[in-house]
Amino acid sequence: MTVEEFEEFYAHSVKHLVGQVYLMTGDLHEAQDVVQEAFVRAWTRRARLSADAGPEAWIRTVAWRLAVSRWRRRGRAAEAWRRHGAPEASSAGDPGPDTAALVGVLRTLPERQRRVAVLFYVCDLSVEQVAAETGISAGTVKTHLSRARAALRPYFEEAHGE
Repeated sequence: MTVEEFEEFYAHSVKHLVGQVYLMTGDLHEAQDVVQEAFVRAWTRRARLSADAGPEAWIRTVAWRLAVSRWRRRGRAAEAWRRHGAPEASSAGDPGPDTAALVGVLRTLPERQRRVAVLFYVCDLSVEQVAAETGISAGTVKTHLSRARAALRPYFEEAHGE
């Protein structure tokens, strides 16, 4: 990928990648940070990224892994703060009301179900693409999608007055 192609890819992809990762993580600022970091990492390997190989999937996967690593570090740090009695810091996003409501509903799902549901419904990936990106089997992806739909059905029925 040339510099110009990478810049075009960035301009075209960054906003919806942040949105997708935000839905997965539930934290807008965290999503912005990890997506930017993923793009920085992609810049150094842009010659190996190609449109045919799914550079968005690469960015999304790297951003997800960065977010998980940060959660783990924050969890260990929060535990250390609790042991020593210091207050815990928190971060909050500034999304619109509809997005905030969706994130709130998605937070009720286990992490893996949430990620699979976002990749399938928001990122519009096929079951096979979700399986490849997450490293789980297509059958497991289908199971997570079924469970996510069942868990979310009451929220969406309520929202639509059903």
